[in-house]
Amino acid sequence: MAVDNVSRSPVAEPLIRRFVFATAFVMACVAIANSMPNVWIFPRIGPLPNEPLRAGILGASLLVALLSNSFTSLLVARSKRLMIPGVLIDAILICVGLFAFWRYFVDTSAIEDGLFFFDPFHIWTALAGSACIITACWRVWGAPLAVCGIIALVYFYTGHYWPWLFETAPVEFVESAEDLWFNQNDGVLGNILGIMIYTVFPFVLLGTMLERTGGGRSLIKIAFHLTRRYRGGPAHAAIIASSLFGTMSGGAVTNVVGTGVITIPMIKRRGFDPSFAGGVEATASCGGQIMPPIMGAAGLVMADFTGISYLTIIVAALVPALAYYASLFVSVIFEARRLGVTAVPDVDEGMAVRTQDFINLVMIVVPVTTVVLALSNGLSPAGSGLMALFILVPLTFFNPDIRRDPLQILVALSRGGQQFARLMMAIGVVGVIVAVLGATGLPNDFAQLAAKATDSWLLLTLLLAMASALLLGMGMPTLPAYLTIILIMGPSLQQFGLAVLTAHMFVFYY
Repeated sequence: MAVDNVSRSPVAEPLIRRFVFATAFVMACVAIANSMPNVWIFPRIGPLPNEPLRAGILGASLLVALLSNSFTSLLVARSKRLMIPGVLIDAILICVGLFAFWRYFVDTSAIEDGLFFFDPFHIWTALAGSACIITACWRVWGAPLAVCGIIALVYFYTGHYWPWLFETAPVEFVESAEDLWFNQNDGVLGNILGIMIYTVFPFVLLGTMLERTGGGRSLIKIAFHLTRRYRGGPAHAAIIASSLFGTMSGGAVTNVVGTGVITIPMIKRRGFDPSFAGGVEATASCGGQIMPPIMGAAGLVMADFTGISYLTIIVAALVPALAYYASLFVSVIFEARRLGVTAVPDVDEGMAVRTQDFINLVMIVVPVTTVVLALSNGLSPAGSGLMALFILVPLTFFNPDIRRDPLQILVALSRGGQQFARLMMAIGVVGVIVAVLGATGLPNDFAQLAAKATDSWLLLTLLLAMASALLLGMGMPTLPAYLTIILIMGPSLQQFGLAVLTAHMFVFYY
């Protein structure tokens, strides 16, 4: 999707597209090398040193995100006279951001050696780097998350002027550089970023590879074949296809793009309202984020964040995910009966199931099964994802399209790198929020206040967490919204005796 944005830009050149492709591909290769499982069939390369890896991956992500969603293309779309200002904005953001990442790499090593003192140069570097990340996030994901990052920064330095619960002790301006940037724990390049690189990145690559090697289209055709005798027909097929597609993509937008283009016109043709057709597809596709094992990468972050095994999390998430899709299935049945829709199989030669579709299905079933079996045998989540990826690559050659053009495998890896780069812009802003929350202690203060205000009434706290998650979820990607709410509300929920996994799943689902 990112490369397509570049290709549509009036000022985009093939050189830029190739550079984005190459950078994203190198990111994917570094992630593979870094997370290589420690088993005899693979040579162990990683884990790579923290400082250069985090700075390098986030710097490359900023580069890919800004070149793929440039301010130049945004401004030129309004007026060609704005080309030069657009180029200057992109160049300044990239240069300042890369310089801030380089200073992180150089100075963090010195901090660990105890031979380092902060000066005003470092806090301005931290603020400039944070501003670049927030701006890139605004360009890629829109305003809501970026505005939260801006509010967090303003609160960090003006908290001692805020009233009531939000009042904090004055912040040492220069020393705050460590909280915000030069920190491997709670800063922008802290633990959450490390989890994304070490654990989530391999699964993003696996999901992209599964999508682009022929399995997605075959899933849809098989789903239509299985539901051809039901009243809902294409609507039921959309639900089944989205649930199966969600096991590998774990993303709502990707799910809609992969299945909705085919299913929505057929649902309308069956006699359902256009709004209902779009609603079924959107709802079914959103459910892909709660369908194990990928779960939109949130399950992986949850496992690292809570210390609970990833296998336990996906087993706990399986029944609610199945119940979610069962409720959608029943809703379609009720709507079909209300409209008097009958089961008339669509005559569409393009949706006929062929032998190759079942072969393509093997390319999905085997990797997903590999992940579950590897986790059951004690392999790490990242190692399980990479093992599935290595098994998938030779399986893709059962698809004649891949045999004709093997370079599609490299394209899939590059697309995975581009998707991860976009996600990293959101996670960078979450890093700003985490740094501020950790430095001010606001979550703990909020937990104490919630306990007093609700008089140990768990339900009221759950309703507050639910409302907050819904509000943020309307404008943010799932993972940043989940992290933001659980960081603020998590201590309150657990203070009432709620189990850690229960609290995290509650926030994640809403």
